[in-house]
Amino acid sequence: MKRVFLGIILAGAVSSVFAQKSEVNEAKKKWGIFQLTSQGASTPLPKKMEAIKAGLAHTDKAIADEKSKIMPEAWSYRALFASSAAIIDTVDAANADANLKIAQDAIVEGKKIDTKGAEKDNFALAETNIANAVRNAGVMAYNKKDYKTAYTKFVQATEINPQDTAMYLNAGIAARNTENWPATVQQFKKVISLNSPQSSDLYNELVDITLRKQKDTTAALAIIKEAAAKYPENVELIKTETQIYIDRGDAAKSEQMLNSLASKEPNNASYQVLLGNIYFSQALKLQNDRNKIDAKKVKEFNDVTAKMNGLLDKSLPYYKKALEIDSKNVGALETLKTIYGFRNDTKNYEDIKKRLDALPKQ
Repeated sequence: MKRVFLGIILAGAVSSVFAQKSEVNEAKKKWGIFQLTSQGASTPLPKKMEAIKAGLAHTDKAIADEKSKIMPEAWSYRALFASSAAIIDTVDAANADANLKIAQDAIVEGKKIDTKGAEKDNFALAETNIANAVRNAGVMAYNKKDYKTAYTKFVQATEINPQDTAMYLNAGIAARNTENWPATVQQFKKVISLNSPQSSDLYNELVDITLRKQKDTTAALAIIKEAAAKYPENVELIKTETQIYIDRGDAAKSEQMLNSLASKEPNNASYQVLLGNIYFSQALKLQNDRNKIDAKKVKEFNDVTAKMNGLLDKSLPYYKKALEIDSKNVGALETLKTIYGFRNDTKNYEDIKKRLDALPKQ
């Protein structure tokens, strides 16, 4: 009786193992069928999801058993089914997220026991599915103008692939659309740190955000300093830096900086224009002040006008110098037209206007 009893136990144990191996084999079979029948666009989404659900059900049973849950295939096929659900389910975001979690957990558990790497290709495919599912979810949310969800998904994508420059950029754009300026700055800085070809433009945007949205000139100057070391030819950054000093009441600092640059590149028309702008922008500020003066205060009005003209006189040589270097410099021509118009200098105004009109239209 003991031997029979022992034999029954062994037989039962063997049957159990085969039963659970059968679940894994069924999952493999379901996966093969799914690949053959569900990859075409003609297959309805509900039918694809039904096939995945059936496959996952087999892995549910396999990983619930103490003996088969140590089989790497149980986890790899679970990851494949769940990650596929996450990437194709464009209808139910919550269900897609749930399957994403199942896939991620399956990969973690499966890799622990796949010491020989027998299932490494399946795990790699599931990881690719996960990455694409997260990226796609971010794009879909963005297209629906759900920028907060899009931001979360894009950040999640960067956590999966920390070198994915496009996702950092997308995260920054999504954050910008919700006016989350700290997050925008953080994501754009990450794009720059990865040496994106868009870095120069992103520096311009970072400076604009820190100045206009965060009102932080100190942070803006720090960004400009960093950017100038990489992109010394970025005239917009130089222009902004000089304007910051002017707004701070330190025009001398702007002039000193630009004179230094101009001495190194005497044939750079942009530096001459920027030097002229130092005085022109101060004249514009005085004009705004003058417009607020009571019409009865004639002397005060005339005094401000005299100061304005003095500043304009200082600006003129720089704009003329810029045109000597580059006769088609639009910035110099436009500003000279404004100055001559202000002074009712019809002859020079018409001359500059003709030169501008002759330029190719942008």
